[in-house]
Amino acid sequence: MRPIRTISRPASRVADPRRPRTGPAGPGRLGRDLVTLVRPGQWAKNLIVVPVPLIDQESWRLASIWQVGWAVLTFTVAATMVYIVNDIFDRHRDRGHPTKRHRPIAAGQVSVAAALVLVVALGGLLLGLVSLQPWSWSWPIAAYLLLSFAYSMGLKHVPPIDVFVVASGFALRLALGYVAAQTEISGWLLTCVFSLCLLLTVGKRRQELAATRGEHRPALRGYTIALADQLMVLSAVITAGTYLLYLRTEAPLGAYGLAAAVLSAPLALFGLFRYLQLISVHHSGENPVRTLLRDPPLVVNSLVWMVVSGSFLLASHISQT
Repeated sequence: MRPIRTISRPASRVADPRRPRTGPAGPGRLGRDLVTLVRPGQWAKNLIVVPVPLIDQESWRLASIWQVGWAVLTFTVAATMVYIVNDIFDRHRDRGHPTKRHRPIAAGQVSVAAALVLVVALGGLLLGLVSLQPWSWSWPIAAYLLLSFAYSMGLKHVPPIDVFVVASGFALRLALGYVAAQTEISGWLLTCVFSLCLLLTVGKRRQELAATRGEHRPALRGYTIALADQLMVLSAVITAGTYLLYLRTEAPLGAYGLAAAVLSAPLALFGLFRYLQLISVHHSGENPVRTLLRDPPLVVNSLVWMVVSGSFLLASHISQT
């Protein structure tokens, strides 16, 4: 009887999911990877937050709309730079994550050198955009970049400071919108947006904790699912309360303030309830933007809320003219 020969593969040929995929990539492939790297799906954050200050204007002017458009574009460029820098810093840790290991830098599809060249190019574009307006308008951008750099260098590993830093980035988006619209900042609305972003960020941390048991992000070791649930409820309560206070005290609704609060409050509460349900029951929320924009009940509720709130706002503006 002839002995059975077994063929064993060298260990170097065994695929390692943590090892970046390298290899030649054509211009088309590189272009797609660069588009993925700049995360266009996250740009909706700026479209949602930055134009909000237009609501507080007593009279709508075309110049203000153009200036707020400048604020959206400027913050989008700044945020894109931050995303790329974070991906560079986190590339080794991302390779151990079930989904983040597919990011272009972590997967080896975009080199660190190419990513840095893109960051420099975006930095030049950002300086050009900032120069179009008075330099004093750019303090939210400067604060955001400094805070983001501190986040990348270590604050991301310090709970719960990490979620406060992320939420502060959205508050600075809102602040830039107010600066560009040349409107006095609404304290209650700023607090409402900040607490809402805390809710979304803690929800993301909760889902990361459930998916990786805290192995991917060191800051997750400072959280538990029970703690995250409590923090989300607290953030949701503050969001609802400050939203109602904004409607009754600072919103430019005139005589329609009470009616707007009564009719829009159930819609706002439903949105918060639905998001908490998605996190706790359906285990979604790791990508808050995708959750907010792709869940049919949330989308329909948001559209109805926009119609109701916009109608009262328009009626108030018409009555003042």
